[in-house]
Amino acid sequence: ADCSFGLSGFEFLGFFSIDDPPRPGVAEAVEEAKAAGIKVVMVTGDHPGTARSVAHRLNILGSKEDLEEGQDLAVIEGTQLEAMMPENGDFSEGLSYEVRSFWNRAVVETRVFARVTPLHKQIIVKAFQALGHGGIGDIVAMTGDGVNDAPAMKQAEVGIAMGIRGTEVAKDAADIILLDDDFSSALVGIEKGRLASENLQKSIMYTLCSKVAQVAPAFGELFGVPEALASQHILLIDIGTDIWTAVAYAMQPAESSLMERKPRHPRLEQMANKKVFFYSYGYMGVLQTIFCWAMYYLVTPGIHGFIGRHHKLKDMSLHTPEDMVIHEQSMTVYYWTLVLGQVAAAISTTTKVQRISGAGGYGLPNRLLNVTVVMEIVFSLFVMYSPFFQDLFHFATLPWYSLLVPIVTLVAIFGIEEFRKHRGWML
Repeated sequence: ADCSFGLSGFEFLGFFSIDDPPRPGVAEAVEEAKAAGIKVVMVTGDHPGTARSVAHRLNILGSKEDLEEGQDLAVIEGTQLEAMMPENGDFSEGLSYEVRSFWNRAVVETRVFARVTPLHKQIIVKAFQALGHGGIGDIVAMTGDGVNDAPAMKQAEVGIAMGIRGTEVAKDAADIILLDDDFSSALVGIEKGRLASENLQKSIMYTLCSKVAQVAPAFGELFGVPEALASQHILLIDIGTDIWTAVAYAMQPAESSLMERKPRHPRLEQMANKKVFFYSYGYMGVLQTIFCWAMYYLVTPGIHGFIGRHHKLKDMSLHTPEDMVIHEQSMTVYYWTLVLGQVAAAISTTTKVQRISGAGGYGLPNRLLNVTVVMEIVFSLFVMYSPFFQDLFHFATLPWYSLLVPIVTLVAIFGIEEFRKHRGWML
């Protein structure tokens, strides 16, 4: 046998092997990451056979990807990378067709890079950043614990170092340090990040909902409709009520399906995107506007006669004191209906796909939001019925039916949203 030491005089007793098993829970965490739309890739200096075996045990390599060596790009060795390194370590330009084709396949198919050097690791990260996601570029998080991981961690959008066994160089290069060295802790961080992004988007959606109903009266005046909502009423809604409810979304717990959705790619989908605008302007805003005008015409005492006289007089200063009271009541009705519409929006927007009521419903877990919604109603009633604020904002006392009937707005909008979520219709 070709050996560096003699084998004569030995008696074979058996083999002794050392197994360094993956930490408990890592395989499950990898499955959770995949379900969340996260691509998990192993980059290691170990032998390809060892790397393939560990990757299979961790569910990084699945049955479709667990082919024989050389038949696919699921596992790539450092020797293969050496022949495909881009000039100047840059993927922006000057790549040959062969090199670009190799890396275009690698960022899609490869799940294990074995026998790699620190430079290889950095190039791998650059490849995913430049060529991933169909050429748009992936958002890369790189975990590591050694000095050889530092360049790649520094290159990635998020570098994650191990806090227990990680070197000081790795920790200095990282953006995040896992104090327990547990991969699943990174997933917890991802969930928290998604929740923060989701809640901010929901806050924006809620804030924009009232804008259509706020601007609609201005267009109504162009067609001879008396002023239904004055500028001070808009400020009263935006500053007096909406702003506090919007802030309360920061405390919103996650929906049950949060980590089952694909992540939002910041280069493809902005925080305030067309879906947000359609929900706020084209859907919720339209519903609020319809109910505001319906209540304006249906429950304002004497509104039809007042509108007829307004068409003849044209000038509000020529109206009788009785007409001025009707006008103030009509603005009060429109304002009150819009407030109730925003209450419905505040409750409905707490979830995008999960129902709030019924079995398995999301419920109302955000106490701060619940308090702000109640305070929004109390504050609006106080402003509407306080003599000082009535004079200041040109409100007028409403009869009981003009106060109660607009509650239909809250119930109807909430019911429409619950039906949409129950049917699974996405906006």
